[in-house]
Amino acid sequence: MDMETAAENVEEAAKDVNRLVEYVNSQIPNIINFGLKVVLSLICFFIGRKLIRWVQKLVRASLNRANVDKGVEQFVDSMLKVVLYCILIFSLVANFGVDTTSIAALFASGGVAIGLALQGSLSNFAGGVLILLLKPFVVGDYIIESGTGNEGTVKEIQIFYTKLSTVDNRMIVIPNGALSNNSLTNVTAKEKRRLEIKVGISYESDLRKAKEVIESLLLEDESILKDEEIIVYVDELAESSVVIGSKSWVKTDDYWPTRWRLLEEIKLTMDEQGINIPYPQMDVHIQKES
Repeated sequence: MDMETAAENVEEAAKDVNRLVEYVNSQIPNIINFGLKVVLSLICFFIGRKLIRWVQKLVRASLNRANVDKGVEQFVDSMLKVVLYCILIFSLVANFGVDTTSIAALFASGGVAIGLALQGSLSNFAGGVLILLLKPFVVGDYIIESGTGNEGTVKEIQIFYTKLSTVDNRMIVIPNGALSNNSLTNVTAKEKRRLEIKVGISYESDLRKAKEVIESLLLEDESILKDEEIIVYVDELAESSVVIGSKSWVKTDDYWPTRWRLLEEIKLTMDEQGINIPYPQMDVHIQKES
């Protein structure tokens, strides 16, 4: 009985192997066809990617010739890239025999769910469109975002995000929705910027002489715009000092270098003229018991 059972098992195994071989042989044309489709799709993908880059290059060149704003150019370029890649992938999926009508219906039926899931991204996209239309800033402007306090020079305005470069060479990526919904300060929007400096002197120092020192330094500095108003005034009689304020105008690009330079020159000149700049002090009296 054992020999007969073993023979039957061997016969069944041989039949299973034969069926597997027959199935594989029958599927070889389908496997070859699928492999050819995969190879063809890969070739089409790489060719399509090169075509997309070529189209992007043409569009950028035409926008440059039209003197379009740099932010608009970056936005259109990134949006065009997304749309063309979606078309390419959709075409490759159709090459595998997938019913594109069913895919379109699936996307249509799931549109509400996709919209809810991507509402943040859609908000950022709408924010990017508003930024390009209203132009609160352009590429190259220095902005300060009030929500987080991030600030820097605008380097790119993309579909969903805007990239800022800080003074210490860090890259900050801010969603366009946050920039369009929050208030922000565009520091470089105007060509000129008012420079305001306040300096405190002691009550014992010569007030008129201190004002003359500050005014002369402002008039001598080559970055101060002489055709604009220059004012030196007493701003406050504080607890331990007389605060002298000054207002003048400089080009926006010269603001910080001029401010730093004038503060240093004011301090050095005040020291030379014997004008004391006080700082908070505390007198401690120790009483010894007899």
